[in-house]
Amino acid sequence: MEEMEEASNQNPSATVTDRNLNDLPEELLLHILTCLPILESVQTSLISQKWRPLWSRVPSLNFLFELFPPYEPPLDTRQFFAEFIDRVLILRSNSPIHTFRLSFIYHGHYRSHVDSWVRSAITRLRTRELYLDFFIHKDFHNEETHNHRYDFPFSVLRNGCVAILGLKRCDLTLPAKMSTLRFCSIGSMFLNEVYLTDQAMWDLISGCPNLEALDLEDCLAHHHMKICSTKLKRLALRYFYDSELKETILVDCPNLCSISFNCCAFDKFVLKNASSLVEFHVDILHKIDRSYRYWNKVVRLLGQAPNVKHLNVQNWWFKFLTSKDSFPKSFMIHNLNHLELRTGFTQYDLVGMAALLKLCPNLETMMLDFLFKIEEDETLSEEFSSKPVELSMPSLKQVTVTSYTGTEDEVNFMKILSTQGVALEKIILVLGHVGAKSRLQMVLYRNASQSWKCYSPDLASTTLNYIDAELFKQGINWLIESCLVF
Repeated sequence: MEEMEEASNQNPSATVTDRNLNDLPEELLLHILTCLPILESVQTSLISQKWRPLWSRVPSLNFLFELFPPYEPPLDTRQFFAEFIDRVLILRSNSPIHTFRLSFIYHGHYRSHVDSWVRSAITRLRTRELYLDFFIHKDFHNEETHNHRYDFPFSVLRNGCVAILGLKRCDLTLPAKMSTLRFCSIGSMFLNEVYLTDQAMWDLISGCPNLEALDLEDCLAHHHMKICSTKLKRLALRYFYDSELKETILVDCPNLCSISFNCCAFDKFVLKNASSLVEFHVDILHKIDRSYRYWNKVVRLLGQAPNVKHLNVQNWWFKFLTSKDSFPKSFMIHNLNHLELRTGFTQYDLVGMAALLKLCPNLETMMLDFLFKIEEDETLSEEFSSKPVELSMPSLKQVTVTSYTGTEDEVNFMKILSTQGVALEKIILVLGHVGAKSRLQMVLYRNASQSWKCYSPDLASTTLNYIDAELFKQGINWLIESCLVF
């Protein structure tokens, strides 16, 4: 390193960049290093004398196995990676860090290494956020690795100040009498592929009295899960698949503000004391024969949450009209003012949309997202296939369509929307398919004379920035095609 610095001093032209970087405040340099993989961050110590100690003071340590240079055979990569982490943590100063992130393909041979890393992050470096990922991606695994799971020693958290904990693909060892130990620093927890028995779930929540956000994904070993907390404000449940055990879940959290169900297939859902709930998210695999019954059970929980204002749901509401397992006649979502609906625009979809809108008399804004359908729509009876769709929108002021492509069904929907939306002031169209590199946004607005005009904030030409057109008489697809060609 000294030779590199001497060579730089002898060649002034080679040090211009170094001098400019050296003039930056240390706080900014540390921020730059935080954005780099830890290996590259360490390598910056070769730049100059000023840079030599900086990597050891970065506020975040990100040890990501997938970014580490590969070796042959692959087992050597894991060994070199473990030795690299050991070395970094030995040389690292004791200054507290904000985040410690580790991704690693675990094997029992490395148990002492991982234990040492975890304890160092928690007790010596006093990290505020701790994320451990022992899965990364399926391509990193084989039959051998699937038989090895790290057993996270939860009790070590008592000696630290971790506020956010994220664990993926590991076991969880809780201390005896967990509820009396009180891990007060933990405010948010994200658990993915972690074995959680019903008792472990109860003990975990009881032992974290200040837990406000809980995200559980694909967690196994539960049968009758109970999530009861007076502090919890946000709850997300993802990928709890159905089994023959008729699993149930009870949520009793009087201060819960947001709840999300993503591919949850419990046999029974119970929601209590949900008057504080204002955000409700449902996403169930769109397979009618297999999944609708779970969607039905989750959506019924809205009847126990009278103050929901923000709803994110897929359009299965045609079944709301025709299912034998009908909803109570009193079922309404009176306080809803923002709706995010994943939907298509076929007659089947529009009939379902109309059924939902009747339940939301105070809805003010609606966002329509793309819905991926695994199965074809059900065949409509004559009653629904020939009857004109009427959308009840007495308070709706703004509609956003996030993937508008100008199909015949979409054009038909726009005509209905523009003529029946008595309070509608603005329609925003994001043109193109989801994932497209370039997507044009167009805004339709109702002017003082109640006629519709259109402009695009994405178009550079002022001649096309405002377009006075008979949008809905001629078909908005013509306008969209013209703008895209331009």
